[in-house]
Amino acid sequence: MLTSTSRNSLKRVSRKAALWTSQSECTGVLPVTFSRCQSTQQVAAKPALHSSSSRIRNKPWSFVPDQSFQGTASGSAIARYQFRSTGFANSKSTAMLLRMCKEMKQEGVNPDIIIYNNLLACLADDCHVLEAWAVVEDMSSMGIAPDRNTFNHLIHASRRLHSGAMWDILDKMDAANIPPNERTFQLMIQRHTTPERKNLEFALQCVYEMGTRGLILELTIAQDVIGLAAELGFPRLAIDLAENFEATSVRRLSSETWLGCLASSAEALYAKGVQRCWEKVIGDLNVTPDEGLCLDVLHTAGRHGLSDLATDVIRVLRILGADWQEYHFAPLVEAMCNAGNLKDAFGTLDLMRSSNIFPTAVTTQPIYEVLKQDVDKVDGAWELLDKLRSEGKTIDRTAINAIIRAAISLSDLQRAVGAYKAFPDYKCVPDIDTFNSLLSGCIIASHRGLGDRLLLDLKELGIKPDAMTYERIIVLCLTQTTYEDAFFYLEEMKAQKYVPPRSVYDAIIRTCIAAGDSRYTLALDELKKCGYTVSDNLQTFIDTGGRESRPRS
Repeated sequence: MLTSTSRNSLKRVSRKAALWTSQSECTGVLPVTFSRCQSTQQVAAKPALHSSSSRIRNKPWSFVPDQSFQGTASGSAIARYQFRSTGFANSKSTAMLLRMCKEMKQEGVNPDIIIYNNLLACLADDCHVLEAWAVVEDMSSMGIAPDRNTFNHLIHASRRLHSGAMWDILDKMDAANIPPNERTFQLMIQRHTTPERKNLEFALQCVYEMGTRGLILELTIAQDVIGLAAELGFPRLAIDLAENFEATSVRRLSSETWLGCLASSAEALYAKGVQRCWEKVIGDLNVTPDEGLCLDVLHTAGRHGLSDLATDVIRVLRILGADWQEYHFAPLVEAMCNAGNLKDAFGTLDLMRSSNIFPTAVTTQPIYEVLKQDVDKVDGAWELLDKLRSEGKTIDRTAINAIIRAAISLSDLQRAVGAYKAFPDYKCVPDIDTFNSLLSGCIIASHRGLGDRLLLDLKELGIKPDAMTYERIIVLCLTQTTYEDAFFYLEEMKAQKYVPPRSVYDAIIRTCIAAGDSRYTLALDELKKCGYTVSDNLQTFIDTGGRESRPRS
């Protein structure tokens, strides 16, 4: 066969060569001959051809359209309807797709599985469950078996029904030996992560089942499950799911997902979760949380003594453009105290004052909690203040106030007075909180004389007494045998437009009843005029004439 083929090829080439020769003779074009290459000198020695005979051998190729060559093949009717149905399904045009089905019926074109699934997709988007099942029945009557996409559309269509409808569809899939795929589990998880259901347990079960089947969890579904776990207050679970997903996938979770994990961890005061999420959000994602979330992180850092984290949050707040406030630094002081860094806690008070932020007794509450543990810590606080002073830092008066409160808590009035006298040594001036703390110590010790001297110092410094000052000086007067001054300070308190608290009237009434003083009735009437109710304990005290009720043995 090869020989005959070669012979025929040679004949064709010979005929074409003869044809080319005749054409060249007619047109005056020299025939092309193949010979050995000539040298440059030989080529130059040949005479040039006449201009009349120097015509172009081959003209430029021109395209002549031939419409009969490979004409457009006419597609089948079912193919055209498949194409149209896919377009309607993508645009979710259920009405147009139904009209197309009517056209198919009029033309006698039987639909196939593609058209049925496109119709089911449109019906599922609109939650037309009955219509979707009617389409499936029509498929069965046409002898077309449903596939996996068919069942997925049915699950999607029944997403607003009871979960029993979904399980019925899954049973039918199992009966048809059609295993679920990623889309099936996606629909199941989306159904149970909606705000109406929030079934985290079932969503986790689906995620586990996907892992056992070797199916890949999609990014959006993973974010839904993680977000639901964080929302329901399971920050550790949410973070574990997030880290496991990023470790096994090339996709990365959104910054909103990690911010949700951070917020959930901060709300639950979960220290490890806050640290991990903070590093992820600030370090890796370079995302700046809002001020509210930063404040929650500060509270977690303060509770667990994470001073470095608290300091970084303060830095982020400055980047965020938020104005530093006292409630920003209070958790920082708490974090330093819980971390055992009392010196930096004292130094933070000076930093606040230099930033035009005024510390309060609430700010120094963590310092007070540390110092009140024993007397040695109170004495050690002075060494820390001396170190700060030697470093050129200013000692804030709230630091000394914390020492005074701690000494009074330890019933050591002498140390408290010594701390009060140390204010000039640190170039500080006491404030109203200083005197209120010392007056509470005077009440414990029933030291009326010290209280009077403190009131004189208060007036010399030009500090105006507040409601707590009057309350404590009244109670201090009631600790003495002669308590007439208590009524004087009560009237002065009312003259300053302060409403006496219930505890003041309670103390006056009890003291008067115990002393047989009938003026308790006046105090009782004023108590009621102020809108206070008589407690059961106080009423029993009045009814028994000052004898406390004792339980029977």
